[in-house]
Amino acid sequence: MSPVQKHLVIHGAVQGVGYRWSMAQAAEALGVRGWVRNRRDGTVEALAVGDAAAVEALVRWAHRGPPEARVDRVEVLAPRDQAGAPEGFEQRATV
Repeated sequence: MSPVQKHLVIHGAVQGVGYRWSMAQAAEALGVRGWVRNRRDGTVEALAVGDAAAVEALVRWAHRGPPEARVDRVEVLAPRDQAGAPEGFEQRATV
């Protein structure tokens, strides 16, 4: 079965609350690869690649985030090229 891919943009009070670190921990526990990064507009962006059930579980997690976060909405955008996904799940620099 080929992996599925989701490109997410998370809106709300999601920077400065450990969102990226917490998402990386959740992704690794689920066996999802990809990346997460802050954006200068105050959102958090992520790419999740893996088994459909695991990726969907991470998307559900993204709607909650860590306890300190307030997630207003999660956009699921058109998939990106899977060639950009690392072997694990990494935190990337702000763009």
